[in-house]
Amino acid sequence: MLRSLKYSALALSLMGATQAMAGPDLTVVSFGGANKAAQVKAFYAPWESAGNGKIIAGEYNGEMAKVKAMVDTKSVSWDLVEVESPELSRGCDEDMFEPLDPKLFGNPGDYVKGAIQPCGVGFFVWSTVLAYNADKLKAPPGGWADFWDTKKFPGKRGLRKGAKYTLEFALMADGVAPKDVYKVLAGKDGQDRAFKKLDELKPYIQWWEAGAQPPQYLASGDVVMSSAYNGRIAAVQKESNLKVVWNGGIYDFDAWAIPKGLAKDRADAAKKFIAFSVQPQQQKTYSENIAYGPANTQAVPLLAKDILKDMPTTPENIANQVQIDVSFWADNGEQLEQRFNAWAAK
Repeated sequence: MLRSLKYSALALSLMGATQAMAGPDLTVVSFGGANKAAQVKAFYAPWESAGNGKIIAGEYNGEMAKVKAMVDTKSVSWDLVEVESPELSRGCDEDMFEPLDPKLFGNPGDYVKGAIQPCGVGFFVWSTVLAYNADKLKAPPGGWADFWDTKKFPGKRGLRKGAKYTLEFALMADGVAPKDVYKVLAGKDGQDRAFKKLDELKPYIQWWEAGAQPPQYLASGDVVMSSAYNGRIAAVQKESNLKVVWNGGIYDFDAWAIPKGLAKDRADAAKKFIAFSVQPQQQKTYSENIAYGPANTQAVPLLAKDILKDMPTTPENIANQVQIDVSFWADNGEQLEQRFNAWAAK
């Protein structure tokens, strides 16, 4: 019995040592859904299997007010939060997120441009693209100029009801090169030009607001072309003839950020988790489970060709896309959205 007690004590002692080595449990908050399911397979389960500690997976709808309240009251209970680029930029400016040393994430040249930010790291790329129903068109469109050409391609068009993306697409339809879009949109003349181009298409537009709507509108024949989130189209391609035109797409990141005020051991563990999630193997597994591109370009050669064709970050797909200009929309978003709403209501 004494020997048994000694073994029990030794086992407990070893268990305690292992848990101490494993590091703290981390509460990781994401947007949920298929995205979260892919994260579990690619990040959470392998992290736990490697003995790094447990992941407590939470969900939210992007409410920055929740993060701000935690930081302001010094009661931070989330170790990591998934944020979109505009929220990351704003949160960084408002001192809501921990600054991150870029050296933690290896060679910056291995990442899609813009992934490594002062307060966050993009871990996947998604695009808003031109999508169409190949059953409804005689020839495939080549880009936004064709989207605007209602004589060559008769029928309704779907566009997101908002200034963001819509104004960029209008300028590209009017002949502005993808690389010059924000340079032109920065001036009043460029903004006027975008709205004038939208005037041409207005009678043919069916607006959408939720990401699920474009594939529904395209499948039903309500519209023949639409702007859409690439992952939403990829998700229904097996049972439909919906296709994507990458030329002139606008890509953005979702990023990990650490709310400011965490204890040092938790913040250090959260940083290690971010670095783990952007390793090529983890990035590969993530992209195998949802049609969003790896932020670490070293994962691209690891992916099968049939998966790569749906990825925003595949070199040929990203070549003529535009990275969303977060600073532009932070500075001009409110004014342009107001102008857009007034225009759309006329």
